[in-house]
Amino acid sequence: MAKRNGANRAKVILVAGGAGFVGSHLCSALLDAGNRVICLDSYLTGSPANVAELQRNPYFTMVEQDVCDEIASDEPLDEIYNLACPASPPSYQADPIHTMMTSVTGTGNLLRLAARHGARFLQASTSEIYGDPQQHPQQEEYWGHVNCTGPRACYDEGKRAAEALCFDSLRAGSVDAKVARIFNTYGPHMRPNDGRIVSNFIVQALNNEPLTVYGSGEQTRSFCYVSDLVEGLIRLMNRDPNPGVPVNLGNPGEFTVIELAELVLSKVRTASTIVHAPLPPDDPQRRRPDIARAKSLLGWEPKVPLHEGLTHTIGWFQRMLPEQRPVRRRGRPTRQPEMSALSQDL
Repeated sequence: MAKRNGANRAKVILVAGGAGFVGSHLCSALLDAGNRVICLDSYLTGSPANVAELQRNPYFTMVEQDVCDEIASDEPLDEIYNLACPASPPSYQADPIHTMMTSVTGTGNLLRLAARHGARFLQASTSEIYGDPQQHPQQEEYWGHVNCTGPRACYDEGKRAAEALCFDSLRAGSVDAKVARIFNTYGPHMRPNDGRIVSNFIVQALNNEPLTVYGSGEQTRSFCYVSDLVEGLIRLMNRDPNPGVPVNLGNPGEFTVIELAELVLSKVRTASTIVHAPLPPDDPQRRRPDIARAKSLLGWEPKVPLHEGLTHTIGWFQRMLPEQRPVRRRGRPTRQPEMSALSQDL
């Protein structure tokens, strides 16, 4: 069993956003390691189906709550992972003010909770803080090239503010906070309608619909399979001493959007073809992580190649697609967002 301060007991770990795509895989891995896991999620974009199997585990507790509301825990907490925020453009643009507040107010609430419990804290940040980068590949020292008033700003700037809160808390000595900058991630538990490029292409191919490539398709992305990312997050949380700097987590393999579309078509029996549409505003032209810091500090690098990860992901969509649910918009009627090529991370 995991231990805290030499005590022979499981660690108690809170995962905010734990019913989401990455969060549910993280909860599963933490349970497999013998920890007690409290999953906190509003189900705004997370899904009860993602954690249904986990709820059979007596070491797992589900709490439905928004991180923007005050958070309390009666039992001692050892670690807090903050993955709470809509992470695909249709989701975070559906209510941009709430998206920003999730990153600012929500992160502040969780940091105060960590301070009260003396818990370690890990913030799931994003490669979106680099914007449409003028440095390639992106190193952590790069400050980014972001449109702070554009349609993506609620997410990009919210995550930047959350990073500032974490490092201010670390410098103040109130919280042992760490920051992971997550690049494009894919795998089972992605929502079919969430606007990420991998899920867009897979769902379109399975439905025999044209694969929509925005722009020329020569823009590039790097795709990390979710199990690799989860391993990196856990290694960063457990890293001693705290590196005191953000750490990129992603797969440095770089593919054009056209290459990804063709790879999906090669793996799905489909009548789909490729069509082109205008490029959305502020869509990054190139995105690839420099992971030298993760290799050096964590001994981490991704292992799952894209062709293998896509096979697993396509198989999951083939089994689960009819059971998926649309995004629930906070305070508004449920609606099905349109597909978007604005690929995201979490």
